[in-house]
Parts: sequence; structure tokens; C-alpha cells
Amino acid sequence: MAEELNDKVRTEVGTIPVRRETPLARIQAVPWLIVILLLAATGWLTWRAFFYNPTADPVGSAMLAFQKQNSLTVFSSRFEVVAESTNRQGVLGLDLLKSRQAAIIPAMVEYRLDLSGMDRDRFRWDEGTQTLGVTLPGLRISRPNLDEAEARTFTEGNFVTGGAAQALARNNSLQAERKAGEFARNPEVMALARQAAKDAIRQNLAIPLQVAGYEGAKVTVRFDGEALGS
Repeated sequence: MAEELNDKVRTEVGTIPVRRETPLARIQAVPWLIVILLLAATGWLTWRAFFYNPTADPVGSAMLAFQKQNSLTVFSSRFEVVAESTNRQGVLGLDLLKSRQAAIIPAMVEYRLDLSGMDRDRFRWDEGTQTLGVTLPGLRISRPNLDEAEARTFTEGNFVTGGAAQALARNNSLQAERKAGEFARNPEVMALARQAAKDAIRQNLAIPLQVAGYEGAKVTVRFDGEALGS
């Protein structure tokens, strides 16, 4: 009788269904997935509401980017120029006092773009290739800034009066400014400045075009007188 009861108990116990618990990691992952989806949806709706504009004017967006920049410094060049002057002082045509001074003077020149006249005629938009073409006016070169405090001077003469020293320094400064201006217009330096200007304009227009909805847009830049694609 006891054996029959034990067999019955074992049989009934063996028929109890076994429940498998759901892993805790899976339960915790579900709320985080919902949060991520909500954030993504919120970001997409914000972009559509405030930034995306299917009828945006790419030229208008580019012009808006330039409205607050009447002048843009795109390149600066620092170099040294050498100037040399001679001063003579005498009596009755005789050079009793002769002095000479050479100076090595650091100079800096800036290259700027005047953006105040950038009207719609200077922009062209190719819808097929999603390309914005920009034509820039010529670069403006600033007056050379001479760092005469860092100049190195070499003076020759048995006796250099105060007036002679001033005359030598003044003449060397005029020479240095003229030579610095000539160097600033050197074709190689100008090529560097123009390339820097083109890179700056591309960077300035990339974000406005993306905000306007043209994420894959390209920007080509040239100066007045340059061929397309140069």
C-alpha cells in the first residue's frame, strides 16, 4: 500500500509543468530600447519641424551665411624684408660725414575678401548635380604692418649724428614697406592666399547647405576672371 502511494505521488509530481524564468537582461533591455526609439523619433521630428525645408533656396542660404561678414580675413603672410640707406653730410660739397645703415625688418600682410557685394549674381545652383558655384571678387591686400621693434639694424660710419640716424631709419622704413607690398603680390604667395580663400568659403557654406536639407551638396569656388572648375 505504501509503495503504491509513493508511486502515485511520484507520478503526480512528475506531471507538474516546469516554468522557465525569463532572463533578467532581456527584461531590462526592453525599456532601454523604447527610450532609444523615442529619442530617435524626437530628434527626427525636431529636424523636420525646425530645420528641414524641402523648398529651401540654397542660394538664399548661402547669402544668409555672408550677411554678417562684410570682410573675411582668409590668409596672412609674415616675412622679413631688407632695406639699406646711405646718408651724407658735408660742407662745400665735401662728404665729411657719411653713414650707411642696413635693416632687416619683419612684416606681415593680410589678405581679405570683401563680401558686402556678394549678390545673387555671384551664386549659381545646379539642381541636377547638387552643386553651388560661387564667384568671388579679387582679394584685398592690407598695408604691410612693419614690426620695427623687432628689426635688426647694422650701421656703418665714423660718426653718425642723431639727424642722420633718424633719416636712415625713416628711409629704411619706406623701403621696407614698398618691398613688403611687392612681395605680398608675388604670384606664388597670391596663389596660396586664393586657395586659402576658396577653402574658407567652402567651409562657411557647408553647414548652411546641410541645414537647408542639401546634405550631399558640393561647393565650387572661383575668382573673377578664373575659368569654371579652376
